[in-house]
Amino acid sequence: MSIFDGLGGVLSDVLAGRQVDYAAVATRIFDNAGGLQGIVSQLNSAGLGEQVSSWIGTGHNLPVSAEQIQAALSSDQLRDLAAKFGVNADDVSKLLAEHLPKAVDAATPNGTVS
Repeated sequence: MSIFDGLGGVLSDVLAGRQVDYAAVATRIFDNAGGLQGIVSQLNSAGLGEQVSSWIGTGHNLPVSAEQIQAALSSDQLRDLAAKFGVNADDVSKLLAEHLPKAVDAATPNGTVS
C-alpha cells in the first residue's frame, strides 16, 4: 500500500468539489504511512524539512510546490494515485501540494507530533 493511499478521500472530495475534512484525511494518510512520523520522515528525507516543520508548528504553513512533491514521491506512487483518480501525475502533485500541508497541520493542532 502506497504511503499516500490515504489521500484517496481528499482527492475524491476535491475532484468532486466537496468540502474537505482535513482531520479525517490526516488520520487516513498517517495510518497508511506508519503514523505521522512515517510521512514526516519521507518528506524530511526529500529535503522538505522546513516546510514540514511549519505544517507541524502553530504558525503559518510554508507552501510546497508540485515539483517538490514530485521529487519527494516515487514515480510509482504518483502513477498509482493518478490512475486511481483518473488524472495525470502533474494534477496529483498539484492536489498534494495544495492539501498535504493542511492535512499535516490538522493532525498536529498543538504543534507537536504525537
